[in-house]
Amino acid sequence: MVNKEALMKTAFVFPGQGSQKVGMLQDLYNAYPIVKQRFEEADEALGYSISKLCFEGPDTELVKTANTQPAILTASVACYEVLKEQGFTPDIVGGHSLGEYSALVAAGVLNFKDAVYVVHKRGEYMQEAVPLGKGAMAAILALPREQVVEICKEVNDSVGSVQAVNFNCPGQIVIAGETAAVETAAEKMKEAGAKRAVMLPVSAPFHSRLMEPAALRLKEELDKIQVSDAQIPVVANVTGKILTNANDIKESLVTQAANPVLWEDCVAEMVNFGVTRFVEVGPGKVLTGFTKKINKDMELANVEDIASLEKTLEFLKGVR
Repeated sequence: MVNKEALMKTAFVFPGQGSQKVGMLQDLYNAYPIVKQRFEEADEALGYSISKLCFEGPDTELVKTANTQPAILTASVACYEVLKEQGFTPDIVGGHSLGEYSALVAAGVLNFKDAVYVVHKRGEYMQEAVPLGKGAMAAILALPREQVVEICKEVNDSVGSVQAVNFNCPGQIVIAGETAAVETAAEKMKEAGAKRAVMLPVSAPFHSRLMEPAALRLKEELDKIQVSDAQIPVVANVTGKILTNANDIKESLVTQAANPVLWEDCVAEMVNFGVTRFVEVGPGKVLTGFTKKINKDMELANVEDIASLEKTLEFLKGVR
């Protein structure tokens, strides 16, 4: 007889940029020595206090890409370490954009301090790739994937560079590129029946082809550090498929900087792998919201503070 429990796999998923907030993880930092240790290691790797920025702000500094990326990675990995100390590890991991780096730390692919430093540089390079104001992003709600891609292609050929860059969940796709092209595409999508087309408060057109200069510089940083084979399967943003080989992972991280995030495909791949439970590890509940829309049958939990940790530990103990 098939053991039903053995088929119920757990995915840990890690959030990307936008989930940060001043004060995040302060209570876990005070309660768990491993959290404090990770923040101290991050400060050391960066040469400035990301801890102080996370706990005290100001928000104007925390939202700068070069700070946001190491801040979220540190917070996410710290949450993961607490779960691990409590005896819970995932069957598979994935992360949205920047979150893929947190997932790779959890999978033993990247050393934590290396990852903190690399995402700090990744943030810098992404910001420098396109001058402020020259690039933009917009969220398109309730328009089919094919239509979004088609309109982007038309505008790209007539106005300027624009493409679909985040396939987050059914009914939510993000586009990015040159500001005028993104604004034109957003208008055309509203005309085509999109429920909303909202310009996003971001400082660069992430994951668009305009990020190619950043991808090349990122490759140089990744070449300097140890990248190991994954000890836990990792789902890659750029293909929505499982990767475990170190070279393949490194290549996919370079590609990821200037190519779309196929999050909907990533979740489908994890479900296909046998996942029935998703735990969002790190600040916010953005991925939990996406997963609900992608597959309504999944059990969902998250860890970002003591209250959510306690709830999730109960949840995980109940299904051990």
